[in-house]
Order: sequence, then structure tokens, then C-alpha cells
Amino acid sequence: MTRYIDVNDVSKLVQDVGMTRVLNSMASYIEQDYRRWHTFEKTARLASHSADGVIELMPTSDAKLYSFKYVNGHPKNTKADLLTVMAFGVLADVDTGYPLLLSEMTLTTAIRTAATSALFARFLARPDSRSMALIGNGAQSEFQAIAFHDMLGIDEIRVFDVDPEATDKLVRNLAHLRGLRVVRGASAADAVRGADIVTTVTADKTNATILTADMIEDGMHINAVGGDCPGKTELHADVLRRARVIVEYEPQTRIEGDIQQLSAKFPVVEFHRVLSGEQKGREFPSQVTVFDSVGFALEDFSALRYLHAVAHERDIGIELDLIPAPHDPKDLFGLAAGVSHVDLVRRAVVVRDETVIHQ
Repeated sequence: MTRYIDVNDVSKLVQDVGMTRVLNSMASYIEQDYRRWHTFEKTARLASHSADGVIELMPTSDAKLYSFKYVNGHPKNTKADLLTVMAFGVLADVDTGYPLLLSEMTLTTAIRTAATSALFARFLARPDSRSMALIGNGAQSEFQAIAFHDMLGIDEIRVFDVDPEATDKLVRNLAHLRGLRVVRGASAADAVRGADIVTTVTADKTNATILTADMIEDGMHINAVGGDCPGKTELHADVLRRARVIVEYEPQTRIEGDIQQLSAKFPVVEFHRVLSGEQKGREFPSQVTVFDSVGFALEDFSALRYLHAVAHERDIGIELDLIPAPHDPKDLFGLAAGVSHVDLVRRAVVVRDETVIHQ
């Protein structure tokens, strides 16, 4: 049987155990999997681009489990009261090919993205970081704010969005957090000034320059989340040239990340090399670091692995008859026709017996 988890199940999980616990648990799963980087099959995601958005498939496997996520990105959707990003995913057993879990991944992707951002920042931001500018106050912003507040001790969030209503929404949703001061910025430059960490999470599919070189200060860590497909960037190229750039999976980030603006020779460091100790995340306190975040399939694998474990632990979701289970695995037609091999044999016996009687 395949376990199915829907949006309501994930929402109830968050409400029951708390957002911070889910974020921390998911970050732990992601870190575990990055630390065994070389056990995974890796490929850039498969993307189908249109004028208004993109639909992507993100697969990976560690030879025991296989996962994929279907996800879209359509910034114009909000004009029709639709989500910009929505997703679902599957976790399967490699040995049999049978799916173990079918899950919503819209809420889950928002959580795993924030967990990944905060996890990377643990290794890249200055340890004494306490303030973060949050540019782009849409659907992902609360998750980012809560993750950095809980996992890194950020106690001041400076927020800005070109849509004041988005900022109003963010301020309302963060009002309950103890120990977190939320400050409205008059502009992106105003919000960024003096911040230890800058998170950009804008949605427009365009080569934007949310951050320019004159806005960057020594020692900043930049968590660039919104630039995640060809033709969609947030950082001026000079910001990247000034920084030490960390990526998830270089072949994918070269296509989709902010570094798509630069030559293939521009140096970057994959995060797994930082975890293994092969490379330093931050080499000296005044260095500017950038996490050029695009989202990688391994993180979805980790998220699905976490959901599968917690679903069985807490009896979340339902069991689905997603895969046929005929009495004879070679007789799939019998299942489709509503008659099994056993039924056909029984009918043949009846016909034979009736023929004998009539004779």
C-alpha cells in the first residue's frame, strides 16, 4: 500500500508539533543527506518553460530510495488568486519500484526551502549574526523568517516588498513570535543597510537587480532564493564577483542561479564540500558570502524521507490502492475486466460439469 499525505495532513502536522520543530527536523534530514552526497544520483532538473512560467521534474536516488517532485513556477498566478508555486512528490522503493509515499509538496517545499536556507547559513553567515533583511514578502517569507529566528538566533527582521499589502501580511503573521523585532524598510536599500544576513525571495521571472554592489557591506551573508530558473535573477553580477559563492549542485545552478550571468569559469563551491571539511564556508569574518539557492532534488528527497518517517510514527495520511494487486500478477487484464484467473478457472469447471450432466 502507498501512504498518501495531503495538504491538510501537513498543515495538521505543523500545528501539532510546531513549525520550528518541523523546520529543525527537516534541516537535520537535509544535512544528513548532504553529508552522504556521493551516494546520490544527481542531475539538473528537467524543465518545460513557457512564456509565463515553468514546470519542472526533480528526480534523485540513493540506490535504496527514489524520489521525484513535480513543481511549477508561474509568477502571474497571483493575479488570478492562484499560487505561484505548487508541487507534489513521490518516494519509492528502488528494490521493487513500488511507491511508498505520495505527498503534497507545496507547503513542504516552502518548509524545506527555509530549512535549507538556515542550514547553509549556519556554515556561511558570521556566528554573531542577529539581523536579517527580507526582500520579497510573499508566500515564502514567513517560513524564512521563522527558520532564521529559531535556527540562527536572528532577533531583527527588516522587511520590504514593492507590494505594501504583502508586507502587511508578513508583519501580521510574525506578530506572535517572541523575541523577534520586525522593522519595515522604506526601500530594499533601506532594509539591507546594516543587516548581517540578506534574504532575497522575489517571484518575478526577470533578470532583476534586487541587490547591487553598493548595497553590500563587509561580512554580509546573502541568501539568494528567488533566482531559480533561466532568465530569473536577483543579484547584480558585481555582487557575485565580490563574494564567495556556495551552491547546491553546480551544473544546475550554472543554468538557473544568479551565476548564470557569469562565465562558466567563475569559481563556486558546492555545499557538500563545506560539510565534509574539504572547503571552508566563510574564510574570514569580513568576507561576503552568497548562497545561490535554486532548490535541488536531494532536499526534496530529504523532505519526503522525513514525511514518510513521521507519517508512520504519528499515523498521518491514508493508505491508497494506488498499485493493482491481482491474485495472479501476470493477469492484469483479469483485474481490468473485473474477473480474475481463479474466477475463470471456476467458470470453466462449472461449464465442464454442466456439459457432462447434459451428455
